Amino acid sequence: MAYAVVAHYRCAAEDEATVRAALLEMREHTLKEPANLGYEVHAEADRPGGFLLYERYTDRAGFDAHTATAHFAELIAGTVRPLLTERTVTFAEVL
Repeated sequence: MAYAVVAHYRCAAEDEATVRAALLEMREHTLKEPANLGYEVHAEADRPGGFLLYERYTDRAGFDAHTATAHFAELIAGTVRPLLTERTVTFAEVL
């Protein structure tokens, strides 16, 4: 069963360009992962510094493999997360 991740991120205005660039670079790497079925990055239209990510993987193991990559460590853990003022993540099984 496919596995989905919906993440809401918010950062300060001065960090928005850095977070946006890291998320877009992350998308390029993630779309090449064998278990990835989709990775969409959105900027929230009515919330400056707000981002919405929608990710799909073949299964939970595919997502776990994603979080173990060097690009995840560099771009998400090392660049994006330290700049966030808010972060919520929802995990779901695709019906």
